[in-house]
Amino acid sequence: MRIVIAEDSVLLREGLTRLLEDAGHQVVARVNNADGLLAAVDQHDPELAVVDVRMPPTFDDEGMRAAVSIREKNPKVAVLVLSQHVETRHAVELASSGGFGYLLKDRVLDVDDFLDAAQRVADGGSALDPEVVATLLSPAGRKDPLAELTSREREVLGLMAEGRTNAGIARRLFLTEKTVETHVRSILGKLGLLTSDDDHRRVLAVLAHLRAHAQ
Repeated sequence: MRIVIAEDSVLLREGLTRLLEDAGHQVVARVNNADGLLAAVDQHDPELAVVDVRMPPTFDDEGMRAAVSIREKNPKVAVLVLSQHVETRHAVELASSGGFGYLLKDRVLDVDDFLDAAQRVADGGSALDPEVVATLLSPAGRKDPLAELTSREREVLGLMAEGRTNAGIARRLFLTEKTVETHVRSILGKLGLLTSDDDHRRVLAVLAHLRAHAQ
């Protein structure tokens, strides 16, 4: 897989490069700002861009805005946001198009999980940290839509947001697949969403629900 990395921390940038190259991927460019990211994508036509949210010069939402620009110009380029912050601007729009992930740096605790998430996103799927999903579903001034979910249902929703199948969720939580299916039906029912056998579509359904109620 051909990858571009946009990260202003040189240690993290070089660490990601080594990690991804050790896994057999090709890092074709490493940059520290949004303008460099856009230029690198144009030049190298990568399959995946790993992007920080806050980069020079303003350290606001340069990465997210660059991600939107990338997807508008070349929808085939997948984007994996890797940040310390949950930035809601543009996140729903990006996630609803597929081939998008949003992970929080301090919650990535397993190298294999990170590499798996990067591959899922590059393949057109999704990888969303549960904390990101909870924030997107709970804009200021609105009742928490997850309030009715049990703790187990929140766990299952988090793994759904990561793009995992029912079988994958069952293995992670040491449950039967039938039990997971029951939890999924309950979650989507409480959120007022139709069920689907496709985990990626389920994530998009949640985000579409958010978009519809955020107008």
